[in-house]
Amino acid sequence: MSNKQKTIKKEISLSGVGLHTGKQVNLTFKPAPENYGFAFTRVDLEGSPVIEARAEYVVDTQRGTNIEKNGVKIQTSEHVLAAVVGLGIDNICIELDSPEPPIMDGSSWFFIEALEKAGLQEQEAEVEEYIVKDIVSYKDETTGSEIILMPADHYEVTAMVDFGTKVLGTQNATLKKITDFKAEISSARTFSFLHEIEMLLDNNLIKGGDLNNAIVYVDNEISPETMEKLRKAFKKEAIAVKPNGILDNLTLHYPNEAARHKLLDVIGDLALVGVKIRGKVIANKPGHGVNTQFAKKLSKIIKIEKRNNVPKFDLNEPPLMDIHQIMDILPHRPPFLLIDRILELTDKTVVGVKNVTMNEHFFVGHFPGAPVMPGVLQIEAMAQTGGILVLSTVPDPENYLTYFMKMDNVKFKRKVLPGDTLIFKAELISPIRRGICHMQAYGYANNKLVVEAQLMAQIVKRTE
Repeated sequence: MSNKQKTIKKEISLSGVGLHTGKQVNLTFKPAPENYGFAFTRVDLEGSPVIEARAEYVVDTQRGTNIEKNGVKIQTSEHVLAAVVGLGIDNICIELDSPEPPIMDGSSWFFIEALEKAGLQEQEAEVEEYIVKDIVSYKDETTGSEIILMPADHYEVTAMVDFGTKVLGTQNATLKKITDFKAEISSARTFSFLHEIEMLLDNNLIKGGDLNNAIVYVDNEISPETMEKLRKAFKKEAIAVKPNGILDNLTLHYPNEAARHKLLDVIGDLALVGVKIRGKVIANKPGHGVNTQFAKKLSKIIKIEKRNNVPKFDLNEPPLMDIHQIMDILPHRPPFLLIDRILELTDKTVVGVKNVTMNEHFFVGHFPGAPVMPGVLQIEAMAQTGGILVLSTVPDPENYLTYFMKMDNVKFKRKVLPGDTLIFKAELISPIRRGICHMQAYGYANNKLVVEAQLMAQIVKRTE
């Protein structure tokens, strides 16, 4: 089975109304480049601002998962994102001319249908996948809601709900494979209890709802006044309650449709983690609040693990480049040549090694009684490692010099001492253009992160 990233072959649009805004909205799915991820674009606003689908941007979960970046909002993002994940799409641009995607029938089905019409396109880059090795959990002590993630061979989700009412009590739903999302989960529609609908109507907060895009469970007796209010709100000549406690005009797709929809929401909310998950999710009484809090926690764990992901190499094996080959490329010379070997070099990544010995010239004056490698020299060594990457893109590197342009987010985590072996890894943040290289760089010693920074440098041709 291919593990390549996927986007869609062509753009496709659909229209409807937002559940809470009641506004007509046009949504267009567009292909996106490798490593783009999921992002919304508000084409109705000046500059068409982009809001990436990330847990860090969640600002509100009262009536859906709402994200915001630089004052620009996207409401109820979860149904669209669930469809994208459910079809195994990795990169997509979702254009909207309103703050909220169309509610359609309250499920992900219409989004699935549109995306399948657009077709899927395999890309060259490999899928980034988080392989769960340890149990991760988050519990809301107030509500008792809990999300648990444990190791498994593939992405699997179980949702267990208990609403404590006669009309809708305990339900469970399980998705064994994400490839079954379309058939088993995508058509499960959103639902609400009558008392919630009344509150939303009284506060003018549900303008796009009708009896075709939300299942309404009647959890208490309806007064004639409430019935009239609902009839007007939903623009119906008459409204009645079915024997199973649901307002009429809708037939359940599944006896446990509520649990299946909660599972759909879990998948949509966990899309905000930003990477595919290989593990089993167990969601007990899930809701957008606990879902997104868990997504934020998992995102931080993944970021830390990625940052601390020390490159594994056999340092006894012959290097890709030794010191002589490095000096053929870099203009630096001892005592200011600060890398000894290059272990890996691709078009986007470079890994280099620096052996820190007591004979280093800087130890003579830098805390001679308690020698520590100066942080600025750690940055310089990382930059020289990155210099190999950028100079490898020109046919005559010996004719170029490399200059710093900028450094950001510099952090020193641990001391570097005599006897340490420093391993530096630099990865391109964006493609090299006009000799400018923007990199995320990390330095490791003793299997721990010691330094990190974003570096920008430019190569300039030597002038005689």
